[in-house]
Amino acid sequence: MADRESLLTPKLLDALYTEAMLLADEARSYFESGRFTEESDPGNLLAVSFSCESLKVTTRLMHCIAWLLNQKALHSGELSAGEAWNHDRALGQAPATDQAMTDRFPVEARQIVMASEELFQRLQRLATRMEQEMEAESAVQDMFRRLQSAF
Repeated sequence: MADRESLLTPKLLDALYTEAMLLADEARSYFESGRFTEESDPGNLLAVSFSCESLKVTTRLMHCIAWLLNQKALHSGELSAGEAWNHDRALGQAPATDQAMTDRFPVEARQIVMASEELFQRLQRLATRMEQEMEAESAVQDMFRRLQSAF
């Protein structure tokens, strides 16, 4: 557990959570503001694509926030390691951005989409590494148990 904790220190966890919450607030504000329609060329396909991308951003960020909250609960002792690493509490999957369509968005919209993807990808890498370390730790513990039972 010490290796996993060194990957996700309380300070890093707080920073990632703050980043996710600020980005979620920025995205909500932008999506609700109507600035997209003011800043982009009108077009039904672009408007539909923006609606789809806004849902993807929201989904991505909610996955990030939920995972980070689970990690906070694990660090505070509210969840056991087994509970925190249950499949239901995994980071989850987020739909990919339609880059060709997103490239047609106004700059602020593109920045929000890219920031949400980047945060999600960072958390995916972190979660994968933590899971790999947990699996390796579990394999070592299994080996010690087998050795103990053999003697």
